[in-house]
Amino acid sequence: MLEKIFENTLWSSRFIVILAVVFGLLGAVILFTVASFDIYDTAKYVLSTYLTHAHPEHFHEDVVGGIIGAVDLYLIGVVMLLFSFGLYELFISDIDAAKDEEGGDSKILAIHSLDQLKDKISKVIVMVLVVGFFQKVAHTQYNNPLDMLYFALSITAVAVGLFFLGKVGKH
Repeated sequence: MLEKIFENTLWSSRFIVILAVVFGLLGAVILFTVASFDIYDTAKYVLSTYLTHAHPEHFHEDVVGGIIGAVDLYLIGVVMLLFSFGLYELFISDIDAAKDEEGGDSKILAIHSLDQLKDKISKVIVMVLVVGFFQKVAHTQYNNPLDMLYFALSITAVAVGLFFLGKVGKH
């Protein structure tokens, strides 16, 4: 009898994961909101610049930087969503709404093990790093041929990394 009580208590303790799910979703909503405001601010900046016929020195870099920064936040929000969905499906229950939609399982949310969750999250994190890399590269000054060589090598390394990342999990 004591063993049965202990096992039921232990099994029910998995519901503590709900905290991570709820706050992960909250984090995703916050990131999507902040990124949307960043896009809105960038759009206001572009419109005000064109309406006043002014063209600041670093206008294009500022616009691209604002948009890439927002994309970065959106991608991190996606990581939070995948994390929340994955934890919920692994520890609590399958998400029935995802299965009901279009009569089949959602491929994005198909998470059946911690390894699958880790793989999905790590791929999105790599994309966040690539976007961050692109944002840094856009603001870098290249003053000599060695800088250009390093730039070319870094682009090659990112491309090779993305190539192998695309091979992960495929047969």
